[in-house]
Amino acid sequence: MAVYRVFEALDELVAIVEEARSVPMTAGCVVPRGDVLELLDDIKDSIPGELDDAQDVLDQRDTLIGDAREHAETVTEKADSESEAVLAHARAEADRVLSEAKAQADRMVDEASAHAKSLVDDASDEAHRMSTSAAREFEAVTGRARAEAQRTVDAANNTYDKSVADGIAEQQRLVSETEVVTAAKSEAERIIDAAHAEIDRLRGDCDVYVDEKLAQFEEILTGTLRSVNRGRHQLRTGAGMHDYVEYPRSVDDTSSRRENMNRTYDHEQGSPLAV
Repeated sequence: MAVYRVFEALDELVAIVEEARSVPMTAGCVVPRGDVLELLDDIKDSIPGELDDAQDVLDQRDTLIGDAREHAETVTEKADSESEAVLAHARAEADRVLSEAKAQADRMVDEASAHAKSLVDDASDEAHRMSTSAAREFEAVTGRARAEAQRTVDAANNTYDKSVADGIAEQQRLVSETEVVTAAKSEAERIIDAAHAEIDRLRGDCDVYVDEKLAQFEEILTGTLRSVNRGRHQLRTGAGMHDYVEYPRSVDDTSSRRENMNRTYDHEQGSPLAV
C-alpha cells in the first residue's frame, strides 16, 4: 500500500501543477504551497524502508562482492582438497578391490584347472577300461564265431563227403544192372545236387550266424563310443568350452555298411563274409 500511495501522491501533485494558474509574461505558475508540501510529505513517508536498505547494499556492493569472492575461493580450495582426498581414497580402494579380484580369479582358475585335470584323468581311465573290456569281448565273440563257423563247415563237409560216397556207391550198384542204369544216373545226380544244396545252405547259415555275432559286437562298440563322447562332452562343458563333439560319423558309416551287406545277402543269397 505504501508504494501505491507514492504513485497516488505523485498523480495528485501532477494534477495540481497542471491546474495551477500561470504567471503572466513567464513560464511559471502559482501553486498552493501547503498542498504541495503535504503531498511531498506523503510521498516521503510512503517510500518503503527497503529502498534505504537497497541503497546501503549498493554502497556496500564492492565489499560484499569481495567477501563473496573470497568465500567462493575458500570453498573452491576446500572442495578441491576434499575431492583430491576422495579421489586418492577411491584409487586406493580400487587398487585393493582389483588386487582381491585378481587373487580370486587366479584361485578360481587354479581350482578349475585341477578339476579339469581330474575329469580328464577319470575320463581317460574310463575310456581305457571300456576299450580293454571291448577288446576282450571282441576276441571272445570272434573266437566263438570262428569255432562255430568251423564246426558248421566241418559238419557240412562231412555231410557232403558222406552224400557223395553214398551217391557213388549207389551209382556203382545201379550201373551193374543194365535195365536201371538211366535211373541210377538220375538218382545219383539228384543226390549230388541235394548234397551241394545242403552244403550251400549250411554255409549260408554259418555266414548269417557270424554276421549276427559281429553285429552284436558292433553294437557294443557303438555304445562304448557314445559313452566316451558323452564323457568328452561333459568334460568340455565343465571346462567352459563350447566346441561340442558331434557323434562320430564312422559309427553311422559302419552301421550303414552292415545294413547294405545284410540287404545284399538277402537279395543275392550269397555270403557277405569270408570265414
